[in-house]
Amino acid sequence: MGCHIEVLFTPAEFHALRGRDLGGTTCVVFDILRATSTIVTGLANGAAGFMPVEEISEALAMRRRRPDVLLAGERDGLRIGGALSGGVEFDLGNSPREFTPEKVGGRMIISTTTNGTRALRSCLSAQAVVVASFLNLSRSVDYVVGRQPSRLLLVCAGTGEHAALEDTLTAGAFCEQATRHQPAWELLDSARIALQAYEHASGNLSSAINGAENARRLLANPLLRDDVEFCLRRDLHPIIALMTPEGVVQRC
Repeated sequence: MGCHIEVLFTPAEFHALRGRDLGGTTCVVFDILRATSTIVTGLANGAAGFMPVEEISEALAMRRRRPDVLLAGERDGLRIGGALSGGVEFDLGNSPREFTPEKVGGRMIISTTTNGTRALRSCLSAQAVVVASFLNLSRSVDYVVGRQPSRLLLVCAGTGEHAALEDTLTAGAFCEQATRHQPAWELLDSARIALQAYEHASGNLSSAINGAENARRLLANPLLRDDVEFCLRRDLHPIIALMTPEGVVQRC
């Protein structure tokens, strides 16, 4: 029997995964602007791994137990500062351009973001969890196709509590590439929506994504505007990023 591909578009949908049996499911998580793009970049630049957590308090508690780790994350797109963390300045924000080999090489990183790390944690019980972005799209597709899953769940982190255009389009690009390799795989309606959105926008993907809510917010900030173009670079980091059952994202 071929694989069934489903797409989740909003946080309400991925929160509901906690009550769903994911034992036979491969999940692929997208937070293009910017959590999964940042994780992929950090791993490509030599980070030992990422430990995604939902709350700032969780990150701080883990730092107390492991003072050697780096703290990374954002709220409202900006690096977490002392006002939100009881005086602790996070080492890094959520810009992939910050995660250079000099800063992250060999280091374990605890990360908390508005949506992306919540999406990852929601998939923890899945048979496999792939962290994907445009930066490693082809390698992620190849990995999933090679696994021959019976059920594939593409999880879009969204913006706030709503769907995010950039995540939806990346999920559509994933569907397009995966079904090119495996034409018999069945796209459920949600996956067809993502695929058709991608096909409609693919002629000028950058323009389409630049109009998205999250992109417009980043483009309005001179310090973060270059993140948008960076995150749309296809296959810049051809690596596979997987989350272990213990919740650590590593390069594999």
